[in-house]
Formats: sequence, structure tokens, C-alpha cells
Amino acid sequence: MIALETRNLNKSFGSLQVTQNVNLAFEQGERSAIIGPNGAGKTTFFNLLAGELRPNSGSILFEGRDITSLDSTSRARIGIARSFQRNNLFPDYTVRENLALACALRAGTAPIFWRPMRSLTSAHTEADEVAAQVGLQDSLGATVRNLSYGSQRQLEVALALACRPKILLLDEPTSGMSPEETARMHDLITGLPRTLTVIIIEHDMDIVLDVADKIAVLDYGRVLEQGTPAEIRASKIVRERYLGEDAFGAGGAS
Repeated sequence: MIALETRNLNKSFGSLQVTQNVNLAFEQGERSAIIGPNGAGKTTFFNLLAGELRPNSGSILFEGRDITSLDSTSRARIGIARSFQRNNLFPDYTVRENLALACALRAGTAPIFWRPMRSLTSAHTEADEVAAQVGLQDSLGATVRNLSYGSQRQLEVALALACRPKILLLDEPTSGMSPEETARMHDLITGLPRTLTVIIIEHDMDIVLDVADKIAVLDYGRVLEQGTPAEIRASKIVRERYLGEDAFGAGGAS
């Protein structure tokens, strides 16, 4: 079953054509990676999927339903969640409080002045469960600003998971991480349930090749190539235009 699909998707900013006739389909439970050089249109494409931008033309289908006109809030409600390249957290709240707030907002029980956060027992219980899913169960009482960068990125993924999505969009999940933090994020992504469709933008080719079932290469807003990791490895045009002859050797491509 196709979970998410784009058809002839186009987006321009003035005379700059950023996304050009992008046709991609993401199967339910699939791990897909979007790669390409800086300026290829990857983040714009994610913004279109998440509803933060509207295309100039083309359509986006979620489980066969046209959602092109839905805004980001509406898309979150139907099951599309996104983590951002830069942290989007409440730094003075604890890990548990950040997650409990996300759970309460999803459930429609967000705190109001006569019902403080500490009264939301079910939200806190669910927060603890989500924290355990991403390996933050030992940091629930820690203030976010005191977490390592890698743990903050883990928390951002947890916030997206707290929305109980069907599709998870991860924008550069390992950007700026140490090797140890990258390894933890790799384990987090590979450990996600296969009921969840995951689409990532990522520069680290070691992560991409190990995690992704399918890879799409964007080049100046167009789909240059798409296929399995093995097919992308073997693609002469991808090597020539983006990866270089030695890109699949030791280490990642940037």
C-alpha cells in the first residue's frame, strides 16, 4: 500500500524553480532516504510534504487521499509528523514535561491554568513510554538545556513519535552529531516499528545505505535517480553528478 505519494509536484520562489515535477511514492512501512547536494530542493520537498508550503502545481496524496490543500496542523492530525534539522524544544522544561505536553496536545488535554501539567497522569505515563522507545528513559527528569546535543535530537524524534504518526519525516537526524551520537540515532531509526513509514533527509551515506530500503536523489529540484541502495550504488549518473567515484568507500559523503 502506498502511504504517501507526490504527483508532478512543483514549487518556485519567484523565478527560482526549487521543486520540478517530482513524482515519488512511499510504501507503507518503508524506510526511504532523500539525498542530494545542498540546494537540491530536499528541505523544500519536506516542507511541501508536511504542509508548511503549498506547491504551485501538482498534488500530494496520503493513503490515496488528496491532502494538497491541508495545512501542517491538519496533516499532523491525520498522521504526518516531522522532526526538524534544528531542535524545536522547550529548553527549560524537563524531558518528561516536553513529551507530556506533546502527548496532551495530541489527545486534546493540554494544560490550562486550572489544570497544570502535573495533573495529566495519562500524558506523563505515555511520555515515559515514548522516552523509553528512543532511549531517554534515564533522562526523564533532566532539563532539556542540560542534555547533550545528541540527546536533544533523540528527544525531538520522541516528540514526533508522541503524535502517534503513520509517517515520520526526519530532516538531517544526524547533523552535527559525534560518531557515538550518530550510532545512537542509527539504532533509534532502525528500531522504529515497521508499522511506521519513515522518510529521511540525510547526508551521511553510511546511515543512508544501511537504513534505507529506497533512495531518491534530487538534483536542482528534479528526481535524478531513485531505487534501492544497490541500484543507487551502481548508478553512473548519480556518481558523476553527486556522489563521486569514491563516495561509497569508507566514510560518509557530505
